[in-house]
Amino acid sequence: MTAPQHLSIMICPTMTQAQAQRIADADPRIDILWDAEVHRPMRWPGDIQGDVHWRRPPELQARYNAMCDSADALLGLPDYSPTALRRCVEANPRLIWLHTTEAGGGGLVRAANLRPDDLARLIVTTSAGVHVEPLAEFALFGVLAGAKMLPKVQDLQRRHVWAERFMIRQVSEMTVAVVGMGNIGRLVAKRFADMGARVIGVNRSMRDVPGVEMHLNDDLIEVATRADAIINCLPAAVGTDKLISADVLAATPPGLIFVSLGRGSCVDEDAMIEGLRSGHIAFAALDVVTKEPLAPDSPLWDMPNVLLSPHLMALSVHETDRIIDMFIDNARALLDGRPMRNVMDKELFY
Repeated sequence: MTAPQHLSIMICPTMTQAQAQRIADADPRIDILWDAEVHRPMRWPGDIQGDVHWRRPPELQARYNAMCDSADALLGLPDYSPTALRRCVEANPRLIWLHTTEAGGGGLVRAANLRPDDLARLIVTTSAGVHVEPLAEFALFGVLAGAKMLPKVQDLQRRHVWAERFMIRQVSEMTVAVVGMGNIGRLVAKRFADMGARVIGVNRSMRDVPGVEMHLNDDLIEVATRADAIINCLPAAVGTDKLISADVLAATPPGLIFVSLGRGSCVDEDAMIEGLRSGHIAFAALDVVTKEPLAPDSPLWDMPNVLLSPHLMALSVHETDRIIDMFIDNARALLDGRPMRNVMDKELFY
């Protein structure tokens, strides 16, 4: 496509006036559409999603929609909603670019089920890479919590029991399989390799990752037979639904530690729950589940060998500014006719 001469950008998520102004000041070819009155109230510094319980009155919703419908580009999905994205894309024929604030934003675009001609005209970029550090820390935390028997030692403490000795595992003696070797997966793999673990990476395509034994997705069951821990770093993309299947989980040695930080749809959740019940999966640290929010009657809430986080381990007080930095770089690239970062594959949706 021909590089545009100017971009009118609708800022969909919550941010401060100073942050919005930073985007406006980044390039004279940029104008922003931002109005604090129509955006969700910020609850704390870095709260890019805003108060999810806040609802716009009809007149403010109409103003918000009108801003979306007059923009050349969107920073974030309107109202974080695939349905709202589809409405906007269909109502706004001048829209040429969407940048998702999520690293796995392709899954949300896929859920919008855009018409083929609308998807074809839209450049979609994601915030992949922004969240790698906090999620790599969660991966380490999850495996360490399982290896060091966190639920058991906490239970003993609550019951005031000075127990007999029992066996603790060392990460440096473990084989860790990282499934999904994108930006997050590669840093996760490096962190475990730095701790002395044997790391096996599994990916859709082969990648050269120092210190990591690489395999394709087709080898996942064989890899699982050697894994003391599995880390799900997969996006919600074509071909990843339940890739970590019942057969994969059953192939692992007893006592598996499982950490899920990519997308919950990539895991056979029923099989995972059964493995946790039987003890075959010794421990799971979950930042994501198949359907969010997790249903109140899900057994995962009450399982003693599960550490459950409500999809917040990627958050950081610096998240919004990091997303803005990436967005500004991509806006300048688009205006200059240069390649943009993190362009979504429209067939695979990642």
